[in-house]
Amino acid sequence: MSFFPKIIFQYEVEEYLTKVFRNNELITALGTQEAEKKYQSLLSHLSHPPAFTTVRVNTHLASVKHVKKLLFEEIQKQFKGLCVPVLEHPKLEDILLIPVIGPRRDLKKHASEVIVGAQCGYAVLRGAHVYVPGIVSTSRFVKAGDLVSVYSDIEGKCKRGAKEFDGIKVFLGNGISELSRSEIFSSSGPLKGLGIRMIEPVYLSPSFDNVLPSHLFLQNLPSVVVSHILNPQPGEKILDMCAAPGGKTTHLAALMHDQGEVIAMDKIANKIKKIKQNAELLQLNCIKAFCYDGTKALSVEKREDKQEGPPFLPESFDRILLDAPCSGMGQRPNMVYSSTLKEVTSYQPLQRKLFTVAVKLLKPGGVLVYSTCTITLSENEEQVAWALKTFPCLQLHPQEPHIGGEGMKGAGLSLDQLKLLQRFDPSAVTLQGMDINSLQDSREDDLISLANKDCIGFFIAKFIKSNSK
Repeated sequence: MSFFPKIIFQYEVEEYLTKVFRNNELITALGTQEAEKKYQSLLSHLSHPPAFTTVRVNTHLASVKHVKKLLFEEIQKQFKGLCVPVLEHPKLEDILLIPVIGPRRDLKKHASEVIVGAQCGYAVLRGAHVYVPGIVSTSRFVKAGDLVSVYSDIEGKCKRGAKEFDGIKVFLGNGISELSRSEIFSSSGPLKGLGIRMIEPVYLSPSFDNVLPSHLFLQNLPSVVVSHILNPQPGEKILDMCAAPGGKTTHLAALMHDQGEVIAMDKIANKIKKIKQNAELLQLNCIKAFCYDGTKALSVEKREDKQEGPPFLPESFDRILLDAPCSGMGQRPNMVYSSTLKEVTSYQPLQRKLFTVAVKLLKPGGVLVYSTCTITLSENEEQVAWALKTFPCLQLHPQEPHIGGEGMKGAGLSLDQLKLLQRFDPSAVTLQGMDINSLQDSREDDLISLANKDCIGFFIAKFIKSNSK
């Protein structure tokens, strides 16, 4: 049952998506009514958080069993003895799943209000506390220690420092203010640190602030699947073309037992800094990160033998991950998607430039995995159809593990080709809340099945390069 309104798009983007999810192939296969039902269900799912928090264990430093025990103890402390299980995934042996309790519909709202920005609000719905930079407004007389109700300004219309706000706001839960209003909006500049400690969030998820930082990495389930599908081997040379913030980069290094070379690229310097920090925190030494534009990573001239970084000579890599920049429509929760249609459609040509470079950098017999966290055809199945037509050397390959659904109809791919793709579609399961009683009555197999489906929207394609032509 839907707790929040469906995600809101700009009119032209909504028109565009409606056509995507009512394309002729899809309507022929499902019928108009069923296709529309699935689309509306997807829009509802996108505004709600996934049903599970997924954490990847840094198996380079500790065993999954050991970290599971530590994490269970931490959750018991945070949830004051509420018995929420920590589950191991049978096909993804390096992740742990924590069911999300909620939405909790019986929370009492307080007179004192705090308004936070949309991004801060989404983080709260996935277990975070509220940090001062995320606070946009508070009631007039908020003091440290006050009980406050926290709301998200999903449209970004609240003025910073306002004492009241009558615009569209979504209730996120209750917390205790760590600071007074005057401290939050201090004239000496924005403060850092904790602003509101959430004690009754609408969705109860564990907070991971400084919790086992070198042992755990918060990551959405499909993002973990990607690295397993690439399946890097010790001693290989791997390229992560668009690597920030480094979740997949560090996962690849761990899967290789830190033996070999993982080259991580991103064109934003601060993001490269973050990748290096994550590699250091997780004690992974085979990662080399470079601030570089992936579209320019192919060298047309001979390199010096000692040159480590990009650009690279053709056929330099055993395996390449292209987790491409995308419109990001699969991210959850997201209640208002603000990008224009021009922005949404700008990603396809960029992805093709990156893909073309990736094919040339890949060795014959090498593996290329392409992924996005979006739901459009143009960035997913259409890209696969284009790649197969443009690069005869590429063949689609089965994915292991394959726990999402098959590809979506509408790009002219055959049924056999669609079965080789992996699309994580949140609408594949009914939107449902979870309380502690229903959780304790559930079988573990059913919970794992729910975790596989009720996650972010995501797409994966795996290619093998058959020869150097």
